[in-house]
Amino acid sequence: MRDFLRSNKREASAFVVLAGLLSLYLWSHPIGPTTYVMTIWANQCLILALAAMAQFFAVIVRGIDLSVGAVMALTNCIASYMVIGSGIEMAFGVVVVIAAGIGCGLLNGLLVVYGRIQPIVATLATASLFVGLALLLRPTPGGQIDYDLADAMTLDVLGMPTALIMTAAIILLIWVPLRRTGLGLGLYAVGSSEQAAFQSGMPVAKIKLASFAMGGFFAGLAGLYFSFVTTTGDAGIGPNFTLNSIAAVVLGGVALRGGIGTLTGAIAGAFILKTIGALMFFSGLPPLAQPFIEGLILAGAIAIGGADILRIKNRLEAFGR
Repeated sequence: MRDFLRSNKREASAFVVLAGLLSLYLWSHPIGPTTYVMTIWANQCLILALAAMAQFFAVIVRGIDLSVGAVMALTNCIASYMVIGSGIEMAFGVVVVIAAGIGCGLLNGLLVVYGRIQPIVATLATASLFVGLALLLRPTPGGQIDYDLADAMTLDVLGMPTALIMTAAIILLIWVPLRRTGLGLGLYAVGSSEQAAFQSGMPVAKIKLASFAMGGFFAGLAGLYFSFVTTTGDAGIGPNFTLNSIAAVVLGGVALRGGIGTLTGAIAGAFILKTIGALMFFSGLPPLAQPFIEGLILAGAIAIGGADILRIKNRLEAFGR
């Protein structure tokens, strides 16, 4: 256990902070630790957690994705048209939404890998494209999601919030197996040193493409789950989720320089951010002051990540001399 905690101290620290914040939130909530309170909290956390997962796959290969929120907006708007009707129609709609997310991620990957454009520039450009498409679909918020399906995805099962069950399923069924595959190891190798990974014979281009495609997959899931929570489509949801996804991965111990961190850490960071927001809501702070405090937290988290990159760069420069 000691060795495990030492090798995963970033993620362990994030979960300790989350446990403390959640305990404080449940203690301060007027209703208390009920299934209803936990379900509302978990739903909001999972939306941001899925966005943070999308950001994680860009950051782990030493990139950054400024289109996460835009992909969410686009897939949310698509869902507001297609996730309704018969069971077959809804299943087809879900597949289309997820495929759209993967397609957006692949476009980002192609621009970065074969267009040789810096990720921050490429994804900034595609974000405008995706938001434009979302606005064409939904100039104003509207549409509808099947209420029965939305309830099944956002309520609880035997007192356990469905959002927490889905979070655990993603970790156990996707992340744990992925880490043990060649692709999972390749993500860390490319993030640590792309040149070394290439010289070791790793298919760097395919790994980066797969990484951005997986980012698109999770951004699509985030847009889809946002649709379940709100049961409508809105093209204007993107900007906040993009910035928050970056802050969440940093708070979860993922290094912006790449090659360090885990998906579970990114999830913990997202849950921390949302829990802080919920705490401020019940803290008695003036509503106009809450965005200011949230902005300070986000700026601090991103500054920590930037300082980490600068510290490593200075070490390398000193070593080179």
